[in-house]
Amino acid sequence: MPDIPLPLTRTLHVRLPFLCALLTALVALPSAAQDTRYVRDTLYVQVRSGAGDEHDVVHRGLASGTPVQAGERSADGEWMAVTLEDGTRGWMPERFLMEEPPASVQLAEAQQQVAQLESENKRLADEVAEMHALWGNLPREGADGEETLRAVMEELAQLRQISGKSLQLDADNRRLAEEAEKLRSQVDVLAAENLRLQDSLRTNTFMDGSLAVLLGVIITLVVPRLWPKRRRYDGWA
Repeated sequence: MPDIPLPLTRTLHVRLPFLCALLTALVALPSAAQDTRYVRDTLYVQVRSGAGDEHDVVHRGLASGTPVQAGERSADGEWMAVTLEDGTRGWMPERFLMEEPPASVQLAEAQQQVAQLESENKRLADEVAEMHALWGNLPREGADGEETLRAVMEELAQLRQISGKSLQLDADNRRLAEEAEKLRSQVDVLAAENLRLQDSLRTNTFMDGSLAVLLGVIITLVVPRLWPKRRRYDGWA
């Protein structure tokens, strides 16, 4: 392996830190993509209008675990542009941000999940116990169920029979009502005809009586005139 000249080795030793710093700066260049960061534990971090403590405060303090949308880094890499959930934009020290939720938030979420799982586990255990109880009573309840089903079917058949009779009775009642209405109409017609006949009979009787009286008067007046009178003869004729 050929030896590296001493001046070149010194040059590399001098420029290597510079190259590392340059790579770090390139990594720290502003990025167009945004990711979510979280404020570290037990902190209330102020958000400023610019990358530095000399800028105005736009938020008095974000609590630990507050999610923010991370943007670009400052030139010195110590500050990061952030956007809050309410749309407020500002800068905060990059050292107070982390890519994962802090332990306190993760613990609270884990505790909530554990509580939900315990509740679900209890519900499932109760359902299993209930199923075991039902399974244990299945033979006896099966016999009772068959008897109950038989009784229900018999009652249903009776109800259907009664229902059928009721429908037939209802149809008969409707038919009889219609026939009764027709008979009432016929009775009304016959009653009117009877009244008319009675009036006619009374009229005819009156006329017959009147004719009889008139005929008697005529006979009384006319018949005597029809017979010739007898002449009287005396002895002087």
